[in-house]
Amino acid sequence: MMPSYFVAHGAPSLVIEQHEYTEFLKNLAANTPKPKAIVIFSAHWEQQVQTVSAVADTYRTIYDFGGFSDELYRMTYPAKGAPSISEQIQSLFAEHGIQSQLDGERGLDHGAWAILKLVYPDADIPVVALSVNRYLSNEQQYQIGAALAELREQDVLIIGSGGSVHNLRMVNWQGNGIDDWALAFDSWLQNKIELWDTEAMFNYRELAPYAKEAVPTSEHFIPLLIAMGTGDKTRQAKLLHRSYQLGNLSLSCWQF
Repeated sequence: MMPSYFVAHGAPSLVIEQHEYTEFLKNLAANTPKPKAIVIFSAHWEQQVQTVSAVADTYRTIYDFGGFSDELYRMTYPAKGAPSISEQIQSLFAEHGIQSQLDGERGLDHGAWAILKLVYPDADIPVVALSVNRYLSNEQQYQIGAALAELREQDVLIIGSGGSVHNLRMVNWQGNGIDDWALAFDSWLQNKIELWDTEAMFNYRELAPYAKEAVPTSEHFIPLLIAMGTGDKTRQAKLLHRSYQLGNLSLSCWQF
């Protein structure tokens, strides 16, 4: 069965940075069976109805950021869409009582293309992008992932792209050390994920230390719950990488 991943996408500049996390991502494909398609949930595509990209040709690259190096704005990720898989996803959602809609026009935002460019730089694997909805319950987020689990048996790679600790107002621009509160939250998270304690995960805001600091808004956390949901049948999780930038910006990758 194809694994699924939660991947932290950090800042848009991640794609041109060189450090242990980018090296990890560049080697991730070598340790993963080549997928026939990639399904990716991006924290930077928010919709109140679950939306599934249905691009039939080549995606345009969305530069949904400002103030970065000119090099970033010249980058493209010309992946093709996979309309048949988009339609299958919509059918799976319908079977599980999840309302969804197709979008044949939107390109790939940096939450999707920056990660994919590091892992699969040739852009030779079809991609289906999916939105997130911060107004659903955490259990509903998990069930969205669970609804798509059978795609893993069809050589489809599912990725949730976000960040477990993602509070840009609290980053340490001096970058000295790792903040204790970020470590405390991520350590709690690791324990609950490895135990597959879904009750704790669904109630992390009330139970986890420093949850308000780590997750001031939920859109970057949601892809982790979705990715975890795709592993509901086997309930096995492995932390493949965790490091930090700017004191507390978590760069982690979970395999389910």
